Amino acid sequence: MNFNRAQVIGWPPVRSYRKNCLQAIKKETENGGMCVKVSMDGAPFLRKIDMKLYTCYVELFKALQNMFKVEVGEYSEKEGYNGSKYVPTYEDKEGDWMLVGDVPWEMFINSCKRLRIMKALDAKGLGCFT
Repeated sequence: MNFNRAQVIGWPPVRSYRKNCLQAIKKETENGGMCVKVSMDGAPFLRKIDMKLYTCYVELFKALQNMFKVEVGEYSEKEGYNGSKYVPTYEDKEGDWMLVGDVPWEMFINSCKRLRIMKALDAKGLGCFT
């Protein structure tokens, strides 16, 4: 067999490519970014967003709706996300799941570890609604 030495399979190595991507993400995070994983019930993939790009809940909700092509609805302190099929929740630093919008924006930004867009019926089971 005569192999063409110019053609090397798997070059450049995937490992170094991933390492470079991770270093770039780490630099972004060090420069003031705050990446958070976002999942949605029924979606086969996770996304990651930089929370520092948003200044309020409205901007965050618009981004999540565009990302997952779903309607989240309006939040009110009395009714939560009443009437919406999907409810955005987040895990805080203590591991508790809470409704997005329950606390002031700055407190949310500092305590949010990850986001999850849940079906409204499942969120009721978690005790997110009264």
